[in-house]
Amino acid sequence: MVTGILSLGLHPSAIDYSVHPGLDEATLTARIASGEAALHELGFDVVSCAIPADPDEAEKQVRDCVAANPVRVAMIGAGLRMAAEHTVLFERLVNLLNQLVPGIIFCFNTSPETTIDALRRSARPSG
Repeated sequence: MVTGILSLGLHPSAIDYSVHPGLDEATLTARIASGEAALHELGFDVVSCAIPADPDEAEKQVRDCVAANPVRVAMIGAGLRMAAEHTVLFERLVNLLNQLVPGIIFCFNTSPETTIDALRRSARPSG
């Protein structure tokens, strides 16, 4: 078990909501904020990195985030991993994280509400 967690996902403004009936940017933003608050309450050392869909911009943002924060675990959100249109972005970021943090541990959620479960498989609260 380790601490130093990067929570990586698409920024809510980068999501195509037409394929998610009943979901909108405000709702997703609130769900993400609630999940992050729960993580911090439990003592997880989490740094959030909400990225754009553009691979070059996303890579720059991830590089900046990792440079500013020591991480050992990357929790990559379902929106980034599961949408076919983001396959190249996902692949590129996994390879980048492997390069930047040799031995990094990956974990994956299925929604903002399952992030705690995903992290508990690979990390522990700090302190």
